[in-house]
Amino acid sequence: MTLGNLGHLLVIISFVTALVATYAYLKATLLATNNLETGTWKQFARYAFYTHAAAVVGFCAVLYTIIYGHHFEYHYAWSHSSKALPWYYMLSCFWEGQEGSFMLWMFWQAVLGVILIRTNKVWEAPMMTVYTLVQAFLTSMILGIVIPGLDFKIGSTPFLTIVEANPNAPFLQMNPDFVPKDGNGLNPLLQNYWMVIHPPTLFLGFALTLIPFAYLMAGLWRKQVSEWLRPALPWTLLAGVILGVGILMGGYWAYETLSFNSYWSWDPVENAVYVPWLILIAALHTMIIAKKNATALKTSVILVIAQFILILYSTFLTRSGVLGNASVHSFTDLGLSGQLLLYLFAFIAVAIFLSARVWKLMPSDKEEVSTYSREFWLFMGATVICLAGFQVIIPTSIPVWNKIVEAFGGVSKLAPPTDAISYYTKFQLWFFAVIAILSGIGQFFWWKRVQKGKLQDLLTPLWITLLISALLITFGNIHKLPYIALLTAAVFALVTNITIILGVLRGSYRLSGGAVTHIGVALMLIGILWSSGYQKVVSLNASGLLISKDDFFTKEDNKENKENVLLWLGKPTRMSDYLLTYRGPRTEIRDVPSYVPSSWLDIIEGDFHAVCLRDITIGEKTYHKKGDTVAVYPENVFYEVEYREPNGRITTLYPRVQFNERMGLVTSPDIKRELNKDLYSYATIGSNPNESQDWSPTENFRVAVQDTFFVNDFVAVLESVSRVNAVEGINLAPNDIAVKAQIKIFDQDREYYITPTFAINQDRMVLRKPEVNEELGLRVQFMEIDPKTGTFTFAFNAKQRDFIVMKAVEKPLINVLWIGTLILSLGFTMSTIRRFREFRLTRDKEPKIERAEKII
Repeated sequence: MTLGNLGHLLVIISFVTALVATYAYLKATLLATNNLETGTWKQFARYAFYTHAAAVVGFCAVLYTIIYGHHFEYHYAWSHSSKALPWYYMLSCFWEGQEGSFMLWMFWQAVLGVILIRTNKVWEAPMMTVYTLVQAFLTSMILGIVIPGLDFKIGSTPFLTIVEANPNAPFLQMNPDFVPKDGNGLNPLLQNYWMVIHPPTLFLGFALTLIPFAYLMAGLWRKQVSEWLRPALPWTLLAGVILGVGILMGGYWAYETLSFNSYWSWDPVENAVYVPWLILIAALHTMIIAKKNATALKTSVILVIAQFILILYSTFLTRSGVLGNASVHSFTDLGLSGQLLLYLFAFIAVAIFLSARVWKLMPSDKEEVSTYSREFWLFMGATVICLAGFQVIIPTSIPVWNKIVEAFGGVSKLAPPTDAISYYTKFQLWFFAVIAILSGIGQFFWWKRVQKGKLQDLLTPLWITLLISALLITFGNIHKLPYIALLTAAVFALVTNITIILGVLRGSYRLSGGAVTHIGVALMLIGILWSSGYQKVVSLNASGLLISKDDFFTKEDNKENKENVLLWLGKPTRMSDYLLTYRGPRTEIRDVPSYVPSSWLDIIEGDFHAVCLRDITIGEKTYHKKGDTVAVYPENVFYEVEYREPNGRITTLYPRVQFNERMGLVTSPDIKRELNKDLYSYATIGSNPNESQDWSPTENFRVAVQDTFFVNDFVAVLESVSRVNAVEGINLAPNDIAVKAQIKIFDQDREYYITPTFAINQDRMVLRKPEVNEELGLRVQFMEIDPKTGTFTFAFNAKQRDFIVMKAVEKPLINVLWIGTLILSLGFTMSTIRRFREFRLTRDKEPKIERAEKII
């Protein structure tokens, strides 16, 4: 049996066992009064799910084996991997494609399902009925089965060979047994350590959102309209922290890897994950107060359903191809749009049906909620969070609306915002200013710091806020009203929540998770405000010359021509307070701790190896000898740029580019990190050291010592010609004669020396060693010596001088943002641990679920 057949068989087994587990759990739920029969069905369901989980782990292992083993006869391995990739980037290859990402999602749900079975026996049957049904739907996405006669495909399998995936390809018609020697490789942008950990974290968050939904559906099904809250709450918190951390990891990856100069661009795919997380956080707040407030209970039902449905909706958006050119992150359509829609609408229907049948059973509030109650302020915060989410999802869904209109024969002229960053930011800024204020007020009411009729208790933190904000606004030179509002709101949230923590610490630090989380949010808002609102381009073009006539540089009144600096190799250039010197392209050797000049290596074309043209010595240690073959990353070119500060301190940055056949020039920044700011630098144009450049036609010069001549706009002087006893690269015998010329080249404010050599051996053969100066773009060869006239002949060739075009941006106080993300995660984690402890203490005391009416 081939690996592909084994993988496909395991997928079928996992799908069948998921359906079997669903049916068995359904029977166990409907037969709740018959303990013996219920126990039998439960046990059967568990074995079915364990088999399902083992099959999921199995087909994931098979796919990674195909990738890691370079089985390029399989289309998935050929499309997403290559021999040049290290093992950890092969993990990224696993989930780069749609099928692999579905498998990662299923893997986490299988693991979580096993944990749920073993930790909550009381809710197991009804909750796992919903859970396994979702898993069955998800598994169907990778079945890859075509129903005969209907021409309808269920899922897309990653276990197809190239022949099976492209049966009509011309090259396969000629050679059906063709197996590529290498694959297409991983998307260059995904070759980053964050892409090894960000997708698994994000999909774990996706998987966790199912758990509160499954508990809710189980509760509604058994008409236990509020009992589901206790087991669901800690899992909702865990989903919030994991999904939030996954989103933040994606933002940091974008900041470190992408050259769009930010950590968030309001791309539709970013929005599609951000909105479910917002709704999940809103649901979390309403669930906390739902036991005491009927309105919050009903709202919790709606929001828990909404967050899971939005996860499914985001899956449809990113994988159906409906976004088209609206997003740079979306997958192409694999023909699964109909299946994704069926998946989405099926669970919408189930959720609506179960909610409607018990809606009247939910309690109603006997009196209005007081504005002095903590429930009121938490509910207000959840409401504003939901409004923020809807403001984002509605414009993001414009391509979907257009498709719906077109499906009914109409024409829709709606278009997503052209400047997404400005459009979304101007709304979200005000939403989060309100959220920050409510987080401070809500914490005060939650801990009963404010009694009815004693709002003056908030005056002290308010006066402190106004004082701090006034100082920051004055010394930060902040004039824009939205920025002033956001800063004041964030400082208020910071002051109030710190006040709460100082009070809570007298009791138990475990109770302070909410306040810590809100402090993290406040710091993030301050960091976002300064790093994005007051970032400054420092790479201003002071030459007055156009760098490029390309559209990218000339649009918006030559914006990029004005905001990029041209760096010639070896020539110091002033940029703001820095003196920059471009030192040349560098290559990364896999077992060498630092980058080496690309001229030290000869890259083997079509391979991930290079031949050393000289000894590779770093410091006092020699890692490789001349002629050794070394493993490299051939796509990556690092440009060494030296930053010299006025105090003499030197920092070296290595902005990266990748010359990719599919994507062209892909740039990634390097960052000079300081306590109060980041200097964010990336190359917008760069030369490729792996491509040979054409030399100009040879120009000969016959000169005498101390003669001056002109070479390619440079002034040159032959200073001396002297005999030498050794020439690098040429073996000289005792009777051989060798001479070296010293030619001085003047380039504006700097002088260079070029020293070509000329040798004659015992057999009167002439040996010439040309000298190349990359900084000048000159190659010189010592051609002849005329003893009669005392003149010497030199051959000169010229080429384009090596250069890069670079953009640099200062981002003030961005570390406040990153610190805020860590504090946010810490607060969430504290709250999650606390709620799981509370649940564990009460779990065994819960009454057994009584038998409810069967669904007819």
